[in-house]
Amino acid sequence: MGDVISAHLDDSRRQFIAEKTGKVLADFSQFYEEQYGVALFNSVRYEIEDGGGPQAQLLHRKVPLEDRTIFSGNLFQYIEENKKWRNRYSVVPHNYGLVLYENKLAYERGLQPRILVNSAGYKVLTSVEQYLELINNNLPGPAPRSGNATVLKCPTQFPLILWHPYARHYYFCVMTGKEHEKWRAVFQDCVRHCNNGIPEDSKVEAPAFTDAVRMYRQAKDQYGTWDMLCGNEGQVLSNLVMEEILPELKNMIGPRLKGKAQERHRVWIQISDAVYRMVYDQTKASYDAAVTSCEHQRPRMQSTIRTDMDQIIQCKEHLASKIKASVLSKAEICVRNHVQPYIPSILEALMVPTSQGFAEVREVFFKEVTDMNMNILNEGGMEKLGEYMAKLSQLAFHPVKMQPCYEKMDQLKLEGLQQRFDVSSASVFKQRAQILMRQQMDDAVYTFETLLHQELGKTASKEELCKTIQRILERVLKKYDYDSSTVRKKFFREALLQITIPFLLKKLAPTCKGDLPKFQELIFEDFSRFILVENTYEEVVLQSVMKDIMMAVKEAAVQRKHNLYRDSIVMHNSDPNLHLLGEGTPIDWGEEYGGQPDSDPSDEKQRRAKQVVSVIHVDEDAVPYDVTSLEGSPQVTEPEELGRSPSSPTPGSPGSVEELRGMLVKEFQVEVPVAVSEKAEEQLSNGTVIQESNETVKEKEGKGQAEDRSTGIPATQQGEEREAVAAPPASPAKLPSPAPAREVQVDCLKPSDKETGEEVSAQICKVEASSHGAAEDSEGVQTEF
Repeated sequence: MGDVISAHLDDSRRQFIAEKTGKVLADFSQFYEEQYGVALFNSVRYEIEDGGGPQAQLLHRKVPLEDRTIFSGNLFQYIEENKKWRNRYSVVPHNYGLVLYENKLAYERGLQPRILVNSAGYKVLTSVEQYLELINNNLPGPAPRSGNATVLKCPTQFPLILWHPYARHYYFCVMTGKEHEKWRAVFQDCVRHCNNGIPEDSKVEAPAFTDAVRMYRQAKDQYGTWDMLCGNEGQVLSNLVMEEILPELKNMIGPRLKGKAQERHRVWIQISDAVYRMVYDQTKASYDAAVTSCEHQRPRMQSTIRTDMDQIIQCKEHLASKIKASVLSKAEICVRNHVQPYIPSILEALMVPTSQGFAEVREVFFKEVTDMNMNILNEGGMEKLGEYMAKLSQLAFHPVKMQPCYEKMDQLKLEGLQQRFDVSSASVFKQRAQILMRQQMDDAVYTFETLLHQELGKTASKEELCKTIQRILERVLKKYDYDSSTVRKKFFREALLQITIPFLLKKLAPTCKGDLPKFQELIFEDFSRFILVENTYEEVVLQSVMKDIMMAVKEAAVQRKHNLYRDSIVMHNSDPNLHLLGEGTPIDWGEEYGGQPDSDPSDEKQRRAKQVVSVIHVDEDAVPYDVTSLEGSPQVTEPEELGRSPSSPTPGSPGSVEELRGMLVKEFQVEVPVAVSEKAEEQLSNGTVIQESNETVKEKEGKGQAEDRSTGIPATQQGEEREAVAAPPASPAKLPSPAPAREVQVDCLKPSDKETGEEVSAQICKVEASSHGAAEDSEGVQTEF
């Protein structure tokens, strides 16, 4: 761990950390064992009673996309050990783990990466000022004076910092605003995906775990949402432990931290990270043991549940009736006075950004399929279909293209409600809605794939193929509108409950919680694993407010607010046999319809560049980005200021998106969007190729990767929600237009070879034990959980 860490974390403190962690885990394990039985009973009861909701219209991809690279490219990383900025080649695989290599050649040769980062619980910061504010609040002892030297000196004006309240921090920077926005979207997508680490398809373990965490915190008088319920189970439990032991460690270690604020920052972050790793190892082992113990008892418990299901239900209903008689009247008064007046305002605050985000998902999907259809008509027809569809299948997992959808949720503001209802922040609801957006996009894409694959054998010419794509697109959009309404209404109900129930429980605790133990005698001993007084009490409180929440959401649907459908609406073009298509093997578009050579004549490339193409766009105006050496780099301006890209459609051209919209969508009320800007066609990779010599690292602009990774950012367009003819149209909410681009100066503080310590020999994959490379040996491979 190093001399500094060892000095502050001696054997006595390690023992204290282990004992404190063990106590927290022992208490949690008791809650988990109790909640496991309840979750198992609920799962079996749901299976028997088949109490499902509305049938989804879109198909769900059962086999996830694997062995795909989400993103890759170069950026600078700050190495704390030698205080140098190093060029790193970063790869984001399908699991959204951030993998950093020495350089691109090391990645291509399959060498071991430098760092593996699981970004659950991290925040993506885009300025050093944001970072300083957070670390000053977390530093033990008195807050540093504002005049102190900064803890981090960034060589460019585009930093990206991954901050965690307990674990190690990571510092990056890029050279242009375009790269900055791109990497910010990638990092945020990594955080969002890793935060959602508890699998939702687990019907027993997942609810048992989350309910146990909630019950444990409520036993400590901690109600409301919790921002650190993120990551896998080991990470969540580690956050739970750190929340308790870190204040004590600050009191023990804080007075012993010496030196300037910058040095105290650095040492405290190292100490906190070391403790977090120790806690994680202990919590993971303890949780695995608890799960194994419950799994051994599961067959016997399932047998009891299936045999005595009716008796268990009767016993629970009898218990609930007694608790209702004691609690319900108090709960209803509390709801009427403290909750009911605020439900409409909470719902409206949730509906506006969420519905705009789902409308943007629809717009991005429509645009991508329309662009593909135009390319098929203008180019190679069936020969290029496999290439286009292989890229379209990954649309939901494209961080940059999905970013405009996710950004709509940033408008969610709950300031006036956070203090009243003990909501720590709105990030819990933002990330949940963004995850649902991604799922709906993937469902729409997968349904489109499946329907198109079924129809391909019936089409001969590319004109017929384009008509088929148009027809299928229209069908999928109708299904998306229906499913989007259903998903949003469920999200609104869950969010309202998540906000109000903890508030009610905390309000009622002084008058109601003390009476709960007397109800324990109403539960038969044989059923005590499946019925808990505390859970039944919470269900009674939930019923007291559920009617008002359901009524508010139903009224919004009846009024067609934000294009919510009524529950009574049934899709007339529903496909009862559609879901049978999703049972087949996954479609490999590249294998079935690929096989075309990648190399094209130069004149063909120029002709293709003039099409309205987002999936194969060649960005001729892209700024060369070679981060190996930036000495004497010319001033760089943002691509938005370089004029219209050759690939952008001219207004009124036969191949424009606007004209095609009028031909395609007959049953929808469509508002013609603004022309697609250059920012809509941004490459996924930066095209950097590194060449090595014996003395220095030479620059080379990447030219060959545009065809492989040419995916763009869809332009942010005016928000519009199209609806089926059966329902009257609602006024679409206008979405904010993009802010004008600003000129970016990069000729100040350019990291040179001397500033970055970047002296690489011809043996790229081997770190030399020389004067300029000795510090690098101590870096090693660092893995985050």
